[in-house]
Amino acid sequence: MVVLIADATLRVATPLILAALAGLFAERSGVVDIALEGKLLGAAFAAATVAAVSNSAWLGLAAGIGFSVTLAMIHAYACVTHKGDQVVSGMAINILVAGLGPTLAFAWFRLGGQTPRVEGSGRFHPWHWPGAEAVENTPILGGLYAELISGHNMFVYLALLTVPLTAWVVYKTRFGLRLRAVGESPEAVDTAGISVDWMRYQALIITGVLCGVAGTYLSIAQNAGFLRNMSAGQGFIALAALIFGKWRPWPTMFACFLFAFTDAVQTRLQGVDIPGIGVIPVQFIQALPYALTVILLAGFVGKAIAPRASGLPYIKER
Repeated sequence: MVVLIADATLRVATPLILAALAGLFAERSGVVDIALEGKLLGAAFAAATVAAVSNSAWLGLAAGIGFSVTLAMIHAYACVTHKGDQVVSGMAINILVAGLGPTLAFAWFRLGGQTPRVEGSGRFHPWHWPGAEAVENTPILGGLYAELISGHNMFVYLALLTVPLTAWVVYKTRFGLRLRAVGESPEAVDTAGISVDWMRYQALIITGVLCGVAGTYLSIAQNAGFLRNMSAGQGFIALAALIFGKWRPWPTMFACFLFAFTDAVQTRLQGVDIPGIGVIPVQFIQALPYALTVILLAGFVGKAIAPRASGLPYIKER
């Protein structure tokens, strides 16, 4: 049971980690991006649509990333180029995508707002490591290797690798230094002759790529097609994990695991008769991840200080 819950936690945490790291790049550059949800959902729709038509998972991945980056550039154009309100722009993207995906899916496929089921080469399938089947029945270590380490698709491993890569980029590279400087003191960066707007555009391109990968995972790796609102608020939970992790890669990853763990547990608690308590209503159990998000942010995060220039458009003095 413990191994199965850990296995489910890893799968559920994958899109959260990718989306939270996407938000980290945006917010470290000084751009609030609450459109993570919209990018996840848009990428899921684009990936599933192209994969269903072409029967190619890789073309689906390219479409998911492309659509997500396009949304990120719309956000950048509104907020960076034209100095618009970042929260309003993000919400507009979320609302647009929430309606656009099901509408186009209904018009193209006539399946009630969803895409056809994607099978075969149109999906990313799990990788099974050498010897996994042979040791599957071995107590403890066999289960850990066969279930927890092996048997995931490439996005799970990619999400885990992205965390140290992000930490290295943000804290050990010239780009990362400039990124953090833009989010803290864009005036100083501008004085040094570095374009604040271009740095923010680069950060949002990375945000779009990571959200595109996460959305593709949702529709043609974890699932077999696009469903209406299939992201189910994961973009907002990823944003909460980013705040809980105080805009740092490793704490953010652990926050994603915490939220994913509650989601994995609630799936297994549905319909279970707990001694002395009875059967807990399904609605209460399903609300656990979202309730935990509110509780942690309200009382247990402590003082979370965002990058100083986060949410503030930079207007160059003439």
